[in-house]
Amino acid sequence: MLTLYIILLSCFLLWTIFNSLFLPSLPMVFSIKEKPLVSVLVPMRNEERNVKTIIASMKALSYPHVELIVLNDQSTDRTQELLEQEIAEDSRFHIIQGKELPDGWVGKVHACHQLQQAAHGDYLLFADADIRFHSSSVGQTLSLMQHKKAALLSGFPAFDVPPLLSKLMVPMLHFVVFFHLPIALANYTKMPAATAANGMWMMFERKSYDEIGGHAAVRGSLVEDVHIARRIKASGRKMLLANITKSVRCRMYEKNSEVWEGFLKNSYTGIGKSPLIACGLTVFYALFYMAPLFLAVFGLAKGEVLFILPYLLTVLQQGYVLLKTQQRVLLAFLMPFQAAAMIAVLLAAMWKSWRKKTYSWKGRQYS
Repeated sequence: MLTLYIILLSCFLLWTIFNSLFLPSLPMVFSIKEKPLVSVLVPMRNEERNVKTIIASMKALSYPHVELIVLNDQSTDRTQELLEQEIAEDSRFHIIQGKELPDGWVGKVHACHQLQQAAHGDYLLFADADIRFHSSSVGQTLSLMQHKKAALLSGFPAFDVPPLLSKLMVPMLHFVVFFHLPIALANYTKMPAATAANGMWMMFERKSYDEIGGHAAVRGSLVEDVHIARRIKASGRKMLLANITKSVRCRMYEKNSEVWEGFLKNSYTGIGKSPLIACGLTVFYALFYMAPLFLAVFGLAKGEVLFILPYLLTVLQQGYVLLKTQQRVLLAFLMPFQAAAMIAVLLAAMWKSWRKKTYSWKGRQYS
């Protein structure tokens, strides 16, 4: 039985490596046809701690044909004041004020909808306020889109993980993509089920975006990034998931409470609120990614080296993902605790959904 267990974990490692081969990276050396106008669009709601870094990133962009639009989504902190201070006299920037949230809309989706209404670009790049990006990132993204003939490119950034809970939960974002998503199907077929996207970094060809109805078409979705990507695919266009971690970083959370609330909002919703999938994932991760730690402890106590191998294989699998995504590789040794944290928040979100409780995010409530 232990031998079979080791074989399965070895297959998981090999699959992760093979699967990653279908995830293109942003090119370090690139060329762009015709240099179209790109609108860089950033929604902000109570983002005073991120204003300085995101505006600095936007100012440093080397791509020449950009317009930079920021939406202050009815912030109650110093976001507006700091925006005016950091932007100063830079004429490339426009600050617009967000309107009241209409019934049936999710806050961020409505903010993105208003941003695109103010944009004039041939391409629309939606980026979150906690993103920091390399000066060439817009050109790199546009170049890869043109080369692959994609109507949408999205990706998960490299993550800074200061609080303890983020060290456990945030690395699982990349792990889930590398392990569970059949990336070849995601990038080379129109299968809706094989789709992953990340609203932190999404660049659309404007014509395609308009023709699928834009963010208005997914107005009530808490996972609007995936749903809008599926609409791109359903229209017959290409959606590309890329490894953007060498050029884009994100510091999502500063407090453990923020980590919990952020993942609580998206985890159960992200699997379609399916209790069957939630229970299946719980059993799977408990068996293959939590249990190896207990086997390793037993092996160390009894001097049985073979019992340590399952844990080392899970560390190698997570370590490979962390290495490919510019993360701290030593966090791979926390894999059993990362799996436990992921399952805990998934079950908590499911329980919350069953009790018809709302999710809280940035001062707004969502069901």
